[in-house]
Amino acid sequence: MNRQKIHTDPIHYNQLTKQVSPPSKLGQGLLRSFWVGGVICVLGQVIADVGTGLLKMSTTDGYCLTAIVLVFLTAVLTGIGVFDKIGQYAGAGSFVPITGFANAMVSPAVEFRREGMVLGLGAKLFTIAGPVLVYGISASVLVGIIYAILYH
Repeated sequence: MNRQKIHTDPIHYNQLTKQVSPPSKLGQGLLRSFWVGGVICVLGQVIADVGTGLLKMSTTDGYCLTAIVLVFLTAVLTGIGVFDKIGQYAGAGSFVPITGFANAMVSPAVEFRREGMVLGLGAKLFTIAGPVLVYGISASVLVGIIYAILYH
């Protein structure tokens, strides 16, 4: 068999991949993901309950408080390097949507912080979040215009 054939043969490639790749502990990964994600969700519910119960906020304001606190905590934990360890341990369970978004927003900024507050931290803070915000806001404006045309 010639050398070119070996590198392009999918069966050979799959055999090499199986030899080199460590076996994943699926059950352990699922359990870790489930319990860490559950703890994050319970924390969010506690924050919402404190907001609506103790602080006498409306339900909407309590949920806004929850989002703000979870994003803030994730950003701080990412900044000091703790959230990365949680992510390595729990996998996808630590990236419940709002914490994953905060982590994705802060991580590039932390990586480039030595380049200064403006060109490093400020510029890289919106590397991931910028496109999400731009397309999210653009889509909401477009839907609002369509709604206004059709229903008013």
